[in-house]
Amino acid sequence: MNFRETEAYLLSLGNEVSSMKLGLENIRKLLDALGDPQKDYLKVQVAGTNGKGSVCAFLNSICLNAGIKTGMYTSPHLVSIVERVKVDGDDISEDEFATYATRVRDTSEKLVAAGEIENIPTFFEQVTAIALLVFAEAKVELAILETGLGGRLDATTAANAEIAAITRIDLDHQQYLGETIEEIAAEKAAIIHDGSRVIVGEQSPEAMEVILERCREVSLIPSLTPSLPVGFPPLGLAGRHQIENAAIAAGVAQILSGRFSITEKDVLNGLQEAHHPGRLERIDNFLLDGAHNGGGARALRRYLDEYIDRPITMIFGAMSEKDVGEIASVLFSIADRLILTTPDNLRAMSAEDLLQFVPDGFDADRIFVASNSAAAIDKAREVSGKRDVILVTGSLYLVGEVRSLLRDSGPS
Repeated sequence: MNFRETEAYLLSLGNEVSSMKLGLENIRKLLDALGDPQKDYLKVQVAGTNGKGSVCAFLNSICLNAGIKTGMYTSPHLVSIVERVKVDGDDISEDEFATYATRVRDTSEKLVAAGEIENIPTFFEQVTAIALLVFAEAKVELAILETGLGGRLDATTAANAEIAAITRIDLDHQQYLGETIEEIAAEKAAIIHDGSRVIVGEQSPEAMEVILERCREVSLIPSLTPSLPVGFPPLGLAGRHQIENAAIAAGVAQILSGRFSITEKDVLNGLQEAHHPGRLERIDNFLLDGAHNGGGARALRRYLDEYIDRPITMIFGAMSEKDVGEIASVLFSIADRLILTTPDNLRAMSAEDLLQFVPDGFDADRIFVASNSAAAIDKAREVSGKRDVILVTGSLYLVGEVRSLLRDSGPS
């Protein structure tokens, strides 16, 4: 398959969330048939509700500063699927992605034909296998793996990472992970296994007790709420909430320093140079942040309250399974103008349905409905004042679409 054929094939497997099949049997058999590439390097798996990608970005930057050959696997992507698989900080090429995807597809289909597995591995399972295979053949020393959803049954957990990091846990994806913080925490804490090292970030008491109980079950003593090095620089990722994510990454780096040469300067430079597109990212007068659950919305609101003293035109879109009411209750009131739109995703809530979440008293003449991201950008530019910040939020899929359009068009 070439790259376009690869994209079409993977998309034909269904949406990575709504069509996923939680469980490790298929991915384990697929990896076994590929020669268990995940056994060729050390692995860090990051789970949690918010901050997973930021911790990965901080840790990747630290490791690159230390000269460690590093692979990083994250999700979702903003523009191109190749963003999910990085080696030494760079996306793999489209041709490379297609080559490895073809191998994974062929292996998957042979397993089904031989009766080894019942169903073709899902989108996320196959992309996870692609990443682990890429890392082995690139001869990385360390792979940083962002958990897709949950932990216990997520495909990345089949890699059996030697180091686990757990970021702040909040309510999200309740239809898959459970209705309470305790149930969700149990799913995420399941990445901790006998023999692993564990870093745990700040948590609610309920989540922390579940995580500590999991550690007791496997006879581990976790490292809790690590501190940043003295004299740490301004972080490369904006927002006060990034301090705890940076602390987790620094804590993982401390564990890794037992195997690799990582200096305090590597940590400081890595934290300062980290980059994570679509998270409080500025492009011209646009501010992009994929706050897609209550915790993310609250972190974004704290940033806006603290750092933004200009009018805000908000472009908002969301997936239908999200708690849009909670997100809207946190964010909508800060908007001077509100543009509701529908991301190009089968799971997206329509802009018209989003209207029900606009708070009472929000002037109707400050609310606009746009059919797609391009129309939303045009409307924002039309109605905004010169001092306005145009905030794009509610969904990483929306952020990815807007980011691509802005980068293609350049400054207005």
